[in-house]
Amino acid sequence: MIRPRLVIGRGKEKALLRRHPWVFSGAVARTDGHPAEGDVVDVVDAEGRWMAAGHYQSGTIICKVLSFDTPNVEGEYIEELVKSAIVYRRRMGFFDNKATNVFRLVHAEGDGLPGLVCDYYGGLLVMQAHSVGMHRLFNQLTEVFRRSLGNDIKAVFDKSSATLPMATVDGYLWGEERGSWTVLENGIAIEVNPFEGQKTGFFIDQRDNRALLSTLAGGCRVLNCFGYTGGFSLAALKGGATQVDTVDISKKAIALANSNVETNFGSDVNHRGIVADVMQYLDTIDNHYDIIVLDPPAFVKSHHQLQQGLKGYRSINQRALQRLPVGGLLMTFSCSQAVSADDFRTTLFTAAANAHRNVRIVKVLPHAADHPVSIFHPEGEYLKGLLLQVE
Repeated sequence: MIRPRLVIGRGKEKALLRRHPWVFSGAVARTDGHPAEGDVVDVVDAEGRWMAAGHYQSGTIICKVLSFDTPNVEGEYIEELVKSAIVYRRRMGFFDNKATNVFRLVHAEGDGLPGLVCDYYGGLLVMQAHSVGMHRLFNQLTEVFRRSLGNDIKAVFDKSSATLPMATVDGYLWGEERGSWTVLENGIAIEVNPFEGQKTGFFIDQRDNRALLSTLAGGCRVLNCFGYTGGFSLAALKGGATQVDTVDISKKAIALANSNVETNFGSDVNHRGIVADVMQYLDTIDNHYDIIVLDPPAFVKSHHQLQQGLKGYRSINQRALQRLPVGGLLMTFSCSQAVSADDFRTTLFTAAANAHRNVRIVKVLPHAADHPVSIFHPEGEYLKGLLLQVE
């Protein structure tokens, strides 16, 4: 059977020659055949020479490339990529860490599997497809993970209903079915609900940055904004913070944050869960906190929203900087893929200038080693973070 082909316009093949794994619709001169959403297609240049193979999809990104080296991108090819991702995590020690049993097992383009994210929660594997092509492979992937992980895996969960352009239902594909799972991160117990949690259930990418906060929080008053289920708050309490406040607009998130705090530290710990709009809450605090954590949801969903989103980051960081005492620390992040590291740093420069505060960069705060980034796909480095100090 002859596959459909995407024919790249003359002079528009430069990104593919640089092995960038996305084919944009504007680069395609014509489509030979009638590919459906999720089909494997070949990508060829204007002379018909094969360049890549990948999953077809509608939208601006019309193909996510699986290989620049072989057109045989199904079956055994996918299995070998999954095994390679597992070997990498084993080599990095993630399966041997007794204090942490939650980490990313497949990081999309970073593991050569664009459109696929798999997170490991102490035996539960949550798979999330960002392309129909990858979702079609879930039965095969489940079997590969079962064979490759053995006793390390207890269940597989599909959490793709919010990430695909088609109707799907989140639920277990195999194994032990639970409403929630308790995992360990740096020795802290955290309840994860795969049905209700954001992303795949928890924000795994901040693990190392939460550990850093734990080393800084001793004797400090800490404000965790957009606190969700309290990951940064738990780290601050473990580090000996004298007061920790978690602010989130979601009542359900704050209830779970409070529950996680009580599970780890009891009911007498100095923690408050506050249901409030973060922007409004920041206007009320006036030098009350020594450390503020800003980890908002993505303000920029696409490049069309970039300028408006940057205004949002500037405004919220300006408020935080205005309300920190001299010597105070700000851990601030953007998880917007469309925001570059330079965009984010420039935005913080403007926020500091508008706040009339002298600020220095203490540390760059990336995502952890279980989120590898392909050197050909800089967009994979989506999490930008800085630790700032007000002088």
